[in-house]
Amino acid sequence: MRSRWTRSGALAALLTIGTAAGHGQAPPPSAVSPSFSGNAQVLSVDVPVQVVRDGEPVRGLQAGDFQVWEGRRRLPVTGFEALDLAASAAGRGSPVPSAARRHFLFLFDLAFSEPRTIVRARRAAAGLLDGLHPTDLVAVATYSASRGPQLVLGFTSDRRQIENALGGLGLYDLTASSADPLRLVLQEVLGVDNAATGSAPRVARDPLADVTDSSVLLRLENVTKPVEQADRSALKNRVVTFSRSLSDLARQLSVVEGRKYLVFLSEGFDASIFLGTLDAEQQQEIRDLSLEGEAWRTSPEERYGLIEVANAIERMVEEFRRADCSIQAVNIGGLRAGADQGAPRLGGSESLLAMARGTGGELYESYNDLGAAMSQMLQRTSVTYVLAVQPERAGPEGEFHRLRVELEKPVRGARLVHRPGYYPPRPYAEQDPIEKLLAAANQVMSGEESDAIATAVLVAPFRPSGGASGAGGEKAYVPVVIEIGGESLLAGRQPASLRVEIYAYALDEVGAVHDFFSHTIGLDLAKAGPSLRQGGVKFFGHLDLLPGDYSLRVLVRNAASGVSGLRVIPVRVPTAAGGAPVLLPPLVPEPSSHNWLAMREQPRGEGPAPPDPFLLRNQRFVPAAVPALPPGREVRLVVAGYNLGDPPWKGEATVVAPGGREIPAGDLQIVDRKAGADGAPDRAVGTFRLPGDLKPGEYTLRISVSGAASSLRFTVPGRGPRG
Repeated sequence: MRSRWTRSGALAALLTIGTAAGHGQAPPPSAVSPSFSGNAQVLSVDVPVQVVRDGEPVRGLQAGDFQVWEGRRRLPVTGFEALDLAASAAGRGSPVPSAARRHFLFLFDLAFSEPRTIVRARRAAAGLLDGLHPTDLVAVATYSASRGPQLVLGFTSDRRQIENALGGLGLYDLTASSADPLRLVLQEVLGVDNAATGSAPRVARDPLADVTDSSVLLRLENVTKPVEQADRSALKNRVVTFSRSLSDLARQLSVVEGRKYLVFLSEGFDASIFLGTLDAEQQQEIRDLSLEGEAWRTSPEERYGLIEVANAIERMVEEFRRADCSIQAVNIGGLRAGADQGAPRLGGSESLLAMARGTGGELYESYNDLGAAMSQMLQRTSVTYVLAVQPERAGPEGEFHRLRVELEKPVRGARLVHRPGYYPPRPYAEQDPIEKLLAAANQVMSGEESDAIATAVLVAPFRPSGGASGAGGEKAYVPVVIEIGGESLLAGRQPASLRVEIYAYALDEVGAVHDFFSHTIGLDLAKAGPSLRQGGVKFFGHLDLLPGDYSLRVLVRNAASGVSGLRVIPVRVPTAAGGAPVLLPPLVPEPSSHNWLAMREQPRGEGPAPPDPFLLRNQRFVPAAVPALPPGREVRLVVAGYNLGDPPWKGEATVVAPGGREIPAGDLQIVDRKAGADGAPDRAVGTFRLPGDLKPGEYTLRISVSGAASSLRFTVPGRGPRG
């Protein structure tokens, strides 16, 4: 998975695509296509709620069991969903709403910790992964005095990438740019275990092997040494900077839906700087002087700590509370062993305790303590109720709206933990890059489709060109065609130069990312605007995947407004082994009357280009992702597959209406068959007549040839402007 973050200018890629094949297949671009539709933006707030009694989650509650209040106003519950991790197999392919997921951010403190304890803390953090549910998402970050918080890995369920991120602490430059713009992938893990077989993938090497190399530790010592040698004045500045930096991190995390836990691995800092002296003898002396009327002999700093520091820490804690994020602090000084045993950092536990308790979290003095307590916490939070509410007004920009959730009928001994409130959405242009990154990654990992930007996707999963699956680990070339509706992309005011972001990730059923590509398109609307309004953007990319089943997540985002659309496509890459017939999705050539702004991924420099996947009678054609087919007309399509037998092929076509009703479309007449070579599929031209009584709407075309079947989504157009 190399870097796929590329840019292209519209003037260089402004192509009008047409083809001589498939004339008369679709209406002009002005016709309605239900695959391109928009939705109104309404402020809706998801409120995850956990109800606990005697340390166990309360199950079986319904929407009517809850009340949600904003001040004195009771907000109606407009949506409800319950997730019980213990009673479901939600981690195995079932979609889980973002607001119901638990998010764990492992933050390694490089500023107030010893290098050797940081290295060992990796193992402690990795030990927690086995206890997490497959739907839980984990991110990894570091904090240093010179660079502040640095996101190493975004929230992901890919355990391989999490282990790579943990194992990389101290092994490479953590501040280097990731190949993946959304930070969901650090590096590719090669080998047979990468196949999407349904079992948890293994890593060829142990990325968490203990690190004792002196040069690696020296690299960390260069980060921590300045803080160790800092005097009290410098420590004050460092702690204030730390508090402000983590306040910013909390605000960034607020864009991530769902309950969040910051697992802060640190040795802490001298808490006397904001709590006053922690020495028992000095505290007694201060009390004695106060009783004797000589309190003036004690400085306010010694008695109370520095007010500036205390205020900065309290503001930080409040930001985490508002972000619905609790701090689970781990004093990694307790992880020292052998010759590394030494005096704990003065006041370290007290500073960590203040951060944790202020957000509803806990302080753990050792890994064993952490492991047992986290297991209890995971059990308590295994049932989440997601309540959707729509506030009557957004209120002033930047104002925090507090929410209160109660049970309609109180349950004796029950305690509710819920999102404390919300901020009205800030204009996208005012969000910082990390907020935009986290929001996009959260949308991809959620798998919740949206059509604010109309997006259609076609995937043609060709099999590997040679070798049996698993024998050589050879990957298949999988073309991906993405169509972006122009009118939805241009809705509202747009800048003269518009950037469009495209992200595509292939995940297996346990959430591991097997390949991805990203692309940014620059559009000069003065020149491209008319073409966009007539049609849209058509992007051609590809993935390299081993045989198996995947969930393809395609996100398209307007980089100016932040409006986005997400499509989730199931993909099965056929194996190269065996003689079972395999039929690829039917491809309907785009009519010459439809114009697109066409963009292609840039060459990756990975050897010779693969054979052109879209050929008809040795001529290149452009497939429609979701073709618009008038009823009663003859439809021509390209049939491709493997092991379909000798000619003549016999095929059938069936239309599946919404609701599952099957409408026979008769025989599929197949002509012009051409045998594939060098791993290419056999191809032929197929024709059938679409039933004439189909009403406007969306349908599925299912074809079968030689015992194999495949399908394609299409629309029957109506009248009116294209959405």
